[in-house]
Amino acid sequence: MENAIRVDHLSKEYPGFALRDLSFSVPRGSIVGLIGENGAGKTTTLHAILGLIPFSQGKIELLGQLYDPGNPEHRRRIGVVFDEGGFPPHLSCAAVGRMLGLLYRDLWDKAAFADYCRRFELPQDKEVRNLSRGMKAKLAIAAALSHHPELLILDEPTGGLDPIVREEILDLFSEFIQEEQNSILFSTHITTDLERIADEILFLHKGQLVFSGSKDELIYGHGVARCTSAQFERLLPEEYLRRRSLPGGGEELLVKEPEQFRRRHPNVVLDRASIDEIMLFYVKGESR
Repeated sequence: MENAIRVDHLSKEYPGFALRDLSFSVPRGSIVGLIGENGAGKTTTLHAILGLIPFSQGKIELLGQLYDPGNPEHRRRIGVVFDEGGFPPHLSCAAVGRMLGLLYRDLWDKAAFADYCRRFELPQDKEVRNLSRGMKAKLAIAAALSHHPELLILDEPTGGLDPIVREEILDLFSEFIQEEQNSILFSTHITTDLERIADEILFLHKGQLVFSGSKDELIYGHGVARCTSAQFERLLPEEYLRRRSLPGGGEELLVKEPEQFRRRHPNVVLDRASIDEIMLFYVKGESR
């Protein structure tokens, strides 16, 4: 399958933090969610992919080519949304549209931008600095979609938005990838959004890739077992991935291959793991 993004052995060193040997891909026609705790390296990864920061080692291809941020043709094929948009604060929404029309030239769809602004109820004469956080996010998404990119790279695109507007934006993302060549990579803390629309999940923890694969494989391939201290003592260390001690006694465990675990331990309570629970085990839990 052709990839919209291919990252090979990406590393980036900072004092006290490092991305370590990240390798993953974003297939064409897919929505891939990037998750991890604050400081896990999500924004650093996105900045490296877009050529906004240098990296220590590795190779990155976007849309089948080594990405060159100085090449206007490359920029035009990619839509980007970072936190609160990053537009000059003194510009009105209408002026942002005119500015982007000059940047993208014949690729800029003025009518599409106007339509998104109407759908999002963005006041055309209001300056960016006077918009709420949610309104800034909606303006950034409208701008990213209005030059008809093939790839969207988004950092917390639905943060600060109410559930109704989030639902509308997720619908837009689903519409966007109906074109088979289009793809989305986005980071978010709102994992319920990923459970609704993502095809694949990339899970970063402390600069390392913990999981890269299908959303269903992540969710249905993990379970949360809740057992008494006596039940826990009878388990083998290789039967669980992470553990958390419960305040009232007993243990909560993250397990792989939950159906096999259920057959071996039918008396232990076992539930499907949510994305939030899996993250919590890696951030707050103990290794076996």
